[in-house]
Amino acid sequence: MEITLQYFDGCPSWETVAERLAAIATERPDLTVHRQLVATQIDAEELGFHGSPSLLIDGVPLFPTPDSPPGLSCRIYLTPDGFVGSPTLEQLRDAIATAESMRR
Repeated sequence: MEITLQYFDGCPSWETVAERLAAIATERPDLTVHRQLVATQIDAEELGFHGSPSLLIDGVPLFPTPDSPPGLSCRIYLTPDGFVGSPTLEQLRDAIATAESMRR
């Protein structure tokens, strides 16, 4: 299973997600994590990038945001501790497991 971490350089939260994905990848050798820098608004529109950090599993958004416009903005995620810039480790694990079960 391939996970793509999409981000732009101005977002401080993508590195937290990268660290959490690295931890999950050590537990799950079947996961491959790629990073994709989104550099311009044009890139964001072409990729359907709805803010940083965004995650795709085999090209499908892990946390979809269909109502937000494409662009170079920072995303927020609802966690048990409120709104923050990245999903928790447990939320990532759960979302990956859900995506995996949907593929079967």
